[in-house]
Amino acid sequence: MSVRSAGVFCLSLFMLGATTAPAMANETAGTAPALVPLEIEILSDDAPAIPHFMADAAWPDMPAEFIIGQVPGLAVDKEDNVWLVHRPQSLTFSDVGLAQSPPQALCCKPGPDVMKFSASGAYLDGWKGERNWPGTIHGIYVDDDQTVWLGGNGDGDHVVYNYTADGEFIRQVGTRGKTDGNASTDKLGNPADIWRGLGKVFIADGYINKRIAGFEEEALGFTGAWGAYGADPLGGTRQGSFDQSQASSNADGGANPTSTAFGDIVHCVVGSDDGHVYVCDRRNNRAQMFRINEAGGLDFVRDIVIAPETGGTRTVTDIAFSPDGAFVYVADMMNSVIWILDRTTHEPVARIGRVGRYPGEFTWLHSVDVDSEGNIYTSEVGTGRRVQKLVFMGMHPAPE
Repeated sequence: MSVRSAGVFCLSLFMLGATTAPAMANETAGTAPALVPLEIEILSDDAPAIPHFMADAAWPDMPAEFIIGQVPGLAVDKEDNVWLVHRPQSLTFSDVGLAQSPPQALCCKPGPDVMKFSASGAYLDGWKGERNWPGTIHGIYVDDDQTVWLGGNGDGDHVVYNYTADGEFIRQVGTRGKTDGNASTDKLGNPADIWRGLGKVFIADGYINKRIAGFEEEALGFTGAWGAYGADPLGGTRQGSFDQSQASSNADGGANPTSTAFGDIVHCVVGSDDGHVYVCDRRNNRAQMFRINEAGGLDFVRDIVIAPETGGTRTVTDIAFSPDGAFVYVADMMNSVIWILDRTTHEPVARIGRVGRYPGEFTWLHSVDVDSEGNIYTSEVGTGRRVQKLVFMGMHPAPE
């Protein structure tokens, strides 16, 4: 996918005509926004008006004693609350001195594995499920019934769990410690992501297997499995347990955006209200777009290739949509940017962010989601270990 740079520039509140911070989207009090310019690169002189953002350096209002580790999943629910899952085991002894017995420092202790914040950043709730909790959690989705779905990609984490909003176990797909390849109808292989909608549950099955697995919404009966281009899953399975070093290795020969098989990390599955499903084929630097057919299967629509020459941790890690459906936001881990695509053409019109550790910059960018006001939320793993809110500042140039 070719793009043409029209220069890099930073937007300030003044440039966007704003003189005050935007109103909070939730009545629950958080801290006042602290807006910071965000680097943006326009990729076409002919680009239409596009959404612009500033990073809120004060979001979220984390409880004073809490600290979070790697954040491998983030989701916005229908009430614009923001849910995250983090990995307490990624924190070191010097991070969690307060949690030692006796305490070794003034701060801190790990926050609950699952945490819920208001759109304004106020901490609302937190919990950890008690039923065979994943050793290494990966991915979270909150459905319209306000139930929480999550999976894991650690040793033996071959299950997707479904919990109530309060952390009570409801049901699961798969069996911990057991995996049985891409053709299995009842077992998973390190699932990475979940989407429930339009009467279906789709799982990006994902770190051991190389497929999208489909299930009935209520009974969770198996409905099918799909590989690249909607064909039967190809490419075999990962041998042995996944470890993080494999996420950045180039030993596979590099990305192949025309591969007939998904790469060895099928990283996201994201549905849209108009019956499309997007799949992140991260190691091949592409997403694939499908349409749900009348039988509930997936028909291939198109490839969406992002920075195909990229190595290391590669590009497409997660996908979200603007509230009006006009734009697609693609999280790119290695390049540490969010690509803004025109959803009509799926061509990139801009990219935002850069590598770094300051507000509006990213390190191991992992997840992206959007609330009803158009604000973007992101999460980071590796040494990033944080979440950010990118506040929607309007369209630029503004429509006449």
